[in-house]
Amino acid sequence: MKKLVLAEKPSVGKEIARVLQCNQKRSGFYEGPDYVVTWALGHLVTLADPDTYDTKYANWHLDDLPIMPDHLKTVVINRSGKQYSTVKAQLNRNDINEIIIATDAGREGELVARWILQKCKTKKNVRRLWISSVTDKAINEGFRNLRPGKDYENLFHAAVARAEGDWYVGINATRALTTKYNTPLSCGRVQTPTLAIIEMRENEIRQFRPKKYYGITAQTNDLTLKWQTKNNDTKVFEEEVVDKLLKELKGKDAKVVVLESKHKKKFANQLYDLTELQRDAHHKFGYTPKETLSLMQKLYEHHKALTYPRTDSRYLTSDLVETLSERLRTISMLPYRQFAFKLTKSPIKGGKHFVDDKKVTDHHAIIPTEEIIQVSDLSYEERNIYELVVKRFLEVLMPPFEYEETTVEVKIGSETFSAKGKRIMKLGWRELSSGEDKDQLLPLLKKGDLLKIKQVSKTNGETQPPSYFNEATLLTAMENPGKYMQTGDQSLKNVLGQTGGLGTVATRADIIEKLFNTELMVLKGKSLHITNKGRQLLSVAPKELKSPKLTAEWEIKLNDIATGKGSYKTFVNEMKSYTHTIVEDIKGSSMKFKHDNLTTTKCPECGKLMMSVKNKHGKSLVCQDRSCGHRMSLSKVTNARCPECHKKLELRGTGDSKVFTCKCGYKEKLSSFEKRKATQTKGGGKKDYINYMKKQEKLAEDIKKANNPFAALTKLNIKDK
Repeated sequence: MKKLVLAEKPSVGKEIARVLQCNQKRSGFYEGPDYVVTWALGHLVTLADPDTYDTKYANWHLDDLPIMPDHLKTVVINRSGKQYSTVKAQLNRNDINEIIIATDAGREGELVARWILQKCKTKKNVRRLWISSVTDKAINEGFRNLRPGKDYENLFHAAVARAEGDWYVGINATRALTTKYNTPLSCGRVQTPTLAIIEMRENEIRQFRPKKYYGITAQTNDLTLKWQTKNNDTKVFEEEVVDKLLKELKGKDAKVVVLESKHKKKFANQLYDLTELQRDAHHKFGYTPKETLSLMQKLYEHHKALTYPRTDSRYLTSDLVETLSERLRTISMLPYRQFAFKLTKSPIKGGKHFVDDKKVTDHHAIIPTEEIIQVSDLSYEERNIYELVVKRFLEVLMPPFEYEETTVEVKIGSETFSAKGKRIMKLGWRELSSGEDKDQLLPLLKKGDLLKIKQVSKTNGETQPPSYFNEATLLTAMENPGKYMQTGDQSLKNVLGQTGGLGTVATRADIIEKLFNTELMVLKGKSLHITNKGRQLLSVAPKELKSPKLTAEWEIKLNDIATGKGSYKTFVNEMKSYTHTIVEDIKGSSMKFKHDNLTTTKCPECGKLMMSVKNKHGKSLVCQDRSCGHRMSLSKVTNARCPECHKKLELRGTGDSKVFTCKCGYKEKLSSFEKRKATQTKGGGKKDYINYMKKQEKLAEDIKKANNPFAALTKLNIKDK
């Protein structure tokens, strides 16, 4: 008899199959003497659309809401049907007596596997593989420590409760808003509070009024001192106070009254979780959160260079400490190789600043694996991400940065001035850091010294408004949304802090992308701005869906379900009741919605004015009447490259008048372009042209879907809302 291993992705399945010596490659699975390894494609099974329960739901009508099936059905995702059939056939083989779940170790990974097993109606024994990297060592060790499948049933119940709750709330709220206001309005418990956070920040900036402040500096030959108020502040808002003091201090010398030196240690920043890595990658390289996650997946699955990326922990478990020397020996990237080699010369101890079993949930922090990799095999972007992780890993293992901090306080008349200085004792992990200290070097001083003051000057400045969010700082806000809740909700704020905030480390990038795609948010430079459509959505959306409070309340209950303290049925019934409430609120609302993208072009089908719609594929005109849905393409971004600046060309016009244009000013007729591409030499000839045309056909299909502003609302993303 054999055992069947069910992985989440083909790349992971391939690695597991190799380690288990499943060398016979089949269509959709690998087979060996003891194991059969197959895989999902992410989700193979999902919750059914509303029209599965009644065909009338295929059309959206406000009077049909709320949609409340007694029991939610699951269906096989159409595009994944072939792989599902393969998995089902292997699960039901007579020579398979045990199933090993090897999907991602977490709530959503459990959902992927269990929905497949339920749909296939398998009753065979189930065990669980729980690993954080796909190296040979990790896989072998994981198979030696398989856990009973029943240990994770409550985790599955929590995952189903989350998915079904989001279905009831998201489907009904989105359909209610869309049909009530006759425009596509996507609403959910994660994306809507995230949008509200952006609006709150913009309101703060809009309402901000700068205030001038003033201070005083005193200059000796080799020391700059700052004035301190009686409240230990360095500035005041009353200029007359400073002007009066300047007159009093003129011509006076300073006397040293306090001289203190303290020895301090500073450990390196914590190891990376996904969110922190996405923040740093955006700050240093300008990568979007989604791009960083994609690069991490390649480094994890394909190159096996880094551990599991979708983690919210910045600590390691104690059992990993003994593996750290081996991981250090795999680091060959310059200039980090010499630091890694030096660290292997001494035993590595697990300090509290990076090892804590209690602070690791499903997965530990992101670190290098024990696998030796060729850095030359990495793309430029992959190398950048890999280097960030390697550098942080080494810094955490290196000794702390040690320095002596000296504080000096002087009296000029009756006023106190102070300065701080730093003397480096041991660089420690700062050997890898390029940062420079801003503290001045203090001259040799002792208490009671008199200092000649050369100049006393007035300083001034203005208070600054908060900054607009960028994609990195928005991730921080989503991770810690407590400050955007009412002050009385401290317990819920704590829950959000403990559970990771809005969304998960794996889904926040998709939420940000969705806000762009639904035209609720735009990027201006590097700053995120809410659109007029976004503001109007927040004005008509139910109050509870605009606050992080709902997610906090959900997470308390979902955690209870996962630990066996809560009931899945109770949670779903509460969500149904809540959905009834918000749908009735939307139906009874007197709010109005005004399109801000209407053009003067009339729809050739129904005669109503059309809306100008812009997405990542280009520009289109779409009829404002949802029931009509007529659309006309104005331009589309193609995969063709400008021969002068090599940026993607935009295709404008219709019929024979189609023209390629580029931001650099280059223009070329489509007919001329096709002729040139078809006759090019081997360096970029007919094969390239054929591939280009295939891509264009696929792009046209994508554009067809993207240009329908209501298509995205027919299904909800199972992983988050």
